[in-house]
Amino acid sequence: MAKLLYKLGEWAVNHRKTIVFGALALLVVLGLVTAKMGTAFNEDLSIPNTPAEEANDVLRDAFPNAEAGAQVQVVFKAQDGETLDSEEANTAITDMLNSIKEDDTDVVSVATPAQLQNLTEDKTIGYGTVTFENKAEEVTQDSIDNITDKVEQTRDAGIQTELTGDVEFSGTHLGAGEVVGIVVAFLVLAVTFTSFLAAGMPILSALIGLGISLLTIVIGSNFFDIQNVSLSLAAMLGIAVGIDYALFIMNRFRQQLAEGHTVKESVAIATGTSGSAVVFAGITVIIGLLGLAVTGIPFLTVMGIAASISILLAVLVSIIVLPAVLGMLGSRIAPAQGNSFLKKITGYKEGKTSKNVWGKFVTRRPWLVTILAVAILLVITIPFTHMELGLPDDGVAKQEDTTERQAYDILAEAYGKGYHASLIVAAKNEAAESAEQVQQDLQAFNQDVSELDNVKSVTPPMPNETGDVFIINVTPETGPNDQETKDIVNEIRDMSDEDIEFLVTGTAAVNIDIAQKLNDALPIFALLIVGLAYVLLVLVFRSILLPLKAVLGFLLSIGATLGFVTFVIQDGNLINLFGFPGESPILAFLPIIAIGILFGLAMDYEVFLVSRMREVYSKTHDPKEAILAGMRDSGKVVVAAGLIMISVFVGFMVTPDAMIKSIGMALTFGVLFDAFVVRLTIVPAIMSLMGKAAWYMPKWLDKILPNIDVEGEALLHNKEKEKSN
Repeated sequence: MAKLLYKLGEWAVNHRKTIVFGALALLVVLGLVTAKMGTAFNEDLSIPNTPAEEANDVLRDAFPNAEAGAQVQVVFKAQDGETLDSEEANTAITDMLNSIKEDDTDVVSVATPAQLQNLTEDKTIGYGTVTFENKAEEVTQDSIDNITDKVEQTRDAGIQTELTGDVEFSGTHLGAGEVVGIVVAFLVLAVTFTSFLAAGMPILSALIGLGISLLTIVIGSNFFDIQNVSLSLAAMLGIAVGIDYALFIMNRFRQQLAEGHTVKESVAIATGTSGSAVVFAGITVIIGLLGLAVTGIPFLTVMGIAASISILLAVLVSIIVLPAVLGMLGSRIAPAQGNSFLKKITGYKEGKTSKNVWGKFVTRRPWLVTILAVAILLVITIPFTHMELGLPDDGVAKQEDTTERQAYDILAEAYGKGYHASLIVAAKNEAAESAEQVQQDLQAFNQDVSELDNVKSVTPPMPNETGDVFIINVTPETGPNDQETKDIVNEIRDMSDEDIEFLVTGTAAVNIDIAQKLNDALPIFALLIVGLAYVLLVLVFRSILLPLKAVLGFLLSIGATLGFVTFVIQDGNLINLFGFPGESPILAFLPIIAIGILFGLAMDYEVFLVSRMREVYSKTHDPKEAILAGMRDSGKVVVAAGLIMISVFVGFMVTPDAMIKSIGMALTFGVLFDAFVVRLTIVPAIMSLMGKAAWYMPKWLDKILPNIDVEGEALLHNKEKEKSN
């Protein structure tokens, strides 16, 4: 692979203008196509083949006319001392809702609180409805703007008016935090390279790859069911990984320039050596992401594919476009051309060798370092043992100043927390009993359910036209993510018998099914990505113990990551510091997403750090010297890469959207624990204890395995022979 990439680097330099302008032209074309086609993201997070989805299917078939377009609830709360049933308030509400319908032909109907008869006992809170002809994803922005403009009429009349329902009014606003993250990444690069010009190159490279990948995903949303969170995840990974991969190649390019190679030769060697490591690292991340498909959950599979596209583009841009850019800039970004101010504050001197203080400290005290580091991670892991999974609702997903969160709180105040946890029961007549017997069974069921703990109300059964399916609404006293509500779901499902089957759907039911589905898929998923990565690492490091250590180290870091996330989000510690609206269960698919992504990133750092150690060990056969060389030569780059990842992920962690925020937090602390505690601390300490055994490889196995040569060892050997000749 190294030789092939070496030739690719040479070709990129020879055709640098064509490649760079071609990449920019591709961006423009994709941008024009996107502007023409627009976006069509689908926010459906349903999971097929679960009991809750089966209940939905039964209800759709039994009540085909019940399916309507998107519906919005307009929630009203009167001021102190006022009521909503006064003539003045009723007129203001009616006029406002009618104006929504009059100014929007997509609105099918509106209903006032008086018509729906949902005013609270004290007449201070109620809600109206706006029903659209189309589904939520087809509602236009003009329709959304029409509603948000019209509700100002009742607000001006002194009635608090908030919006919630199928349509998004307070969308995911990305931008400021992400920009800050990129700025921090630029500063880290500037310090690493002691050059502002050199610092801009990895970011430029990453932005080109990110732009192409995101535009591709947006265009794809017009043909496939893609959720908006997939775009956010792809952006999060694309920018972070793109910067890191460019950093590794540029670092090697500058090293070659410092050794006196020509620009073209430096680019080719950097692409052949570090580029090989980038390709391998990208493959490991993609394996983890595509492995999400084994869960059998469509939206997770789509998220994995979308994020894989951003990783693939990051790799391709790093080994094709970046070499072309480096060929254009040439020696202007050589170490000798660095910024004098940055060199002064960092203490950089050309030809100066790093003191490698941390590497020497770890290798001299391997037992102490290992025990302390492992103990710290195990302690942080403890909260993971009581993690609870769920899906966010507006009570935890939205910030307090959003209209959805205000509406959620008002409705909970008016009708109780169970209003947001309403369960829909589909009762199927399985035994073709007489109508009279079925009614008796359903009356008995209603009586039994009403006597369950924490059940607030049960509606009478409503039959479909054929009388073989009945719909029953059960309202709990508790919220959708409360254990008491989940207990009600399980108890209702257990009431099924050979005569009538009771199927339950609703938020709580979906949460139960998602957790079960993910728990079933997790062992297969973990075995797949860990197994494939182990085999690849054996090929790269020519060792059977180093890959095992890498995998075990990852288990420590992912345990600590999920433990810390549970400590903050679920247990409510430091939630104000991190800006979460309140305590909530952990996003149901966060653990499997975190495992898939962080495993790939962890292997990235393992490869970039240990591949340098192997390069030295293959020459000296001195394990300690190899460890120190890896920490000295690659440690600084891994530190910079880790800081860049963290800065980018923190940018996403400060977004108002709780779903993106929780993913950003998991990735931020996952990189922190893995890069700095595991890879730069535990790995060299354990390798010091293992000595030469770390590099053990049975001779018979070494002979039959192909040599990937990620470090480009053979390539460099050939170059040295050519130079000597």
